[in-house]
Amino acid sequence: MSIGLGIFLIVVGAILTFALNVDATWIDLDLVGYLLMGAGVVVTLIGIVLLVRKRQTVTTVRTSVDPRTGTRVDQRATESDPLP
Repeated sequence: MSIGLGIFLIVVGAILTFALNVDATWIDLDLVGYLLMGAGVVVTLIGIVLLVRKRQTVTTVRTSVDPRTGTRVDQRATESDPLP
């Protein structure tokens, strides 16, 4: 979701900066556009970093001997962090 929001901010900022030629005396639309594009880049980069970060996994191995057959039994359980 953050990658999509970042792209949206970049597009809106580019439209305000390069496509609109409105003369508003109380606000500089070029500056607002550049700020939105910068915020969009930051949000997109944060989204990519969170997407590719390594999730932590814990593997537990339990070894025991089966009393009936005398053979070794290995049990493995892997748990990973839930998605945010």
